Amino acid sequence: MQALRRVPLSSLRVFESAGRSGSFNQAANELGISSSAVSHSIRKLEEAIGLQLFERTTREVNLTPKGRLLLEHVQRGLDEMQRGFALANAEEPPPLRLHTAPSFGMLWLMPRLPRFVRAHPSIDLRFSANTDYAQFENDDFDLDVVYGEPRSALNEKVPLAVEHLTPLCSPALAERIHSPQDLYDHTLIQCDVQMLQWKGWFEANHLMPPHHYALRFDRSHMAIAAAVNGMGVVLESTLLAERDLAAGNLVAPLRSMTHDIQYIGHYLVYPKRRTRHEGAEVFRKWLLDELGVRAPL
Repeated sequence: MQALRRVPLSSLRVFESAGRSGSFNQAANELGISSSAVSHSIRKLEEAIGLQLFERTTREVNLTPKGRLLLEHVQRGLDEMQRGFALANAEEPPPLRLHTAPSFGMLWLMPRLPRFVRAHPSIDLRFSANTDYAQFENDDFDLDVVYGEPRSALNEKVPLAVEHLTPLCSPALAERIHSPQDLYDHTLIQCDVQMLQWKGWFEANHLMPPHHYALRFDRSHMAIAAAVNGMGVVLESTLLAERDLAAGNLVAPLRSMTHDIQYIGHYLVYPKRRTRHEGAEVFRKWLLDELGVRAPL
């Protein structure tokens, strides 16, 4: 903070332009000042923070390793300021851009979304779902519900509900399943992108996993739909299947005699240290309340 107080904003703008272009002359043309003014501003910035930011030769200038590191953060800070100016000058609040894992969005979120929309009609919600992680750097999204723990240290992540994986099937098929061994006589449905699969469930219940599976899908909502339609037994999250379980479309025939696999499958992700979108804060609190998850401090 002490170093920041000694640095004028204009010097950071000059540094960002010179660092991005790799040229004092190009920075001068971009900013409408002389090359000597750019050089002088960079020199004063280096003196103020006690770091050499550029390697200078007679023909070119190149960022030092510490210069490259600082440039990344300065660019992020200037972008954030620009976003703040745009938000402050906007006549209407910006839309809330939500990204989610497809099956979570379709099976858990969509049935509840009408309640959120009715409770917050002034929030302009933009909803997108695919298996890629949301891009926060370009302001594409405000919040993301992802499947699997994200590794990026640039974002906050909140673990959502503990999920239970257990064999699920239609009531008609369940009439022929009375023990775990009966599963060997039926089609086992597998979701290939699921982190924990049939092999792990059989091993957790001290059983030999089968050698192959007759039906495989790349989305949980497709695997669950196949089980609802009597095509076999699926190992799935009761959180994702709760609507079909509540409606009686699916049952868990072995739950009283076997061990579920428990894990945290989904995380809420959003950028660190960003001026929070008011609608994003409202949605974040609503989502955690719906899941019974305590919000982090």
